[in-house]
Amino acid sequence: MVRKFLAVGMICLTFCASAAIAGENVVIKGSTTVLPIAQAALEAYMKGHPGVNISLSAGGSGDGIKALVDGSTDIANSSREIKDNEIAMAKEKGINPKTHIIAIDAIVPIVNPKNKVKGLTIDQLSQIYQGKITNWKEVGGDDLTIIVVSRDSSSGTFETWGHLVLNNAKVTPKAQLQASNGAVVQAVSTNRYAIGYIGLGYMNKTVKALTVNGIAASAATALSKEYPVARPLYMYTNGEPKGEIASFIKFVLSPAGQKLVAKEGFVPLAAEGTKKPGKKGKK
Repeated sequence: MVRKFLAVGMICLTFCASAAIAGENVVIKGSTTVLPIAQAALEAYMKGHPGVNISLSAGGSGDGIKALVDGSTDIANSSREIKDNEIAMAKEKGINPKTHIIAIDAIVPIVNPKNKVKGLTIDQLSQIYQGKITNWKEVGGDDLTIIVVSRDSSSGTFETWGHLVLNNAKVTPKAQLQASNGAVVQAVSTNRYAIGYIGLGYMNKTVKALTVNGIAASAATALSKEYPVARPLYMYTNGEPKGEIASFIKFVLSPAGQKLVAKEGFVPLAAEGTKKPGKKGKK
């Protein structure tokens, strides 16, 4: 499925049951990776909760966490764990970040369908993204210059990729930086030379997934941790959520919400048998 927000860097949606009904307002900001899950859950949740006004925007995990720290969002969507310095800044402002793991994801390297390369190792990916491997022929492909497509620095996916693949080395300055998963898909689908990376839920037929260390990304390999570039997806709140904020997150974690996670192409927690939060950001 080609998502309707392919090349949009900032997506903002507002759902209101009725302008005539004065209800609770809930603001959600952050990760473009988490966006499809949040949007699907929001639309389903609204059907049973008339009078609740929910706004949803996506500009990156870093933006979502900043919004939580400055008090401009109720829920921060993030595709990475909150950092120690972000927790410290939050607490200075009286904000107590609370972690809610809502799904599991695999970050998938993608190429144009015309590219004959089928898989790469972590080391090869690292060298490509550092600019040390610059031609596809060096990794079994055609004699073509590699065009590196990356997420921008506000992205949690960028940071996770940097940690798990580049071992925190710098991305080549020649990389084309994109503001969303959808923009990466679009860039790679239209360029025979390109390579990018996206969340599992954004895979479609316009691009080709590469194996990593011989392992294909899937729900099973992400959960087993056999696939080497997998991570949790998060929602953060200020302390233990209350009211409609708590109700919405409860819905996302419910069997109905987790079915939506799977429908959007991500990995539901039910398959992992846990809904426990991560170590950081716990109340």
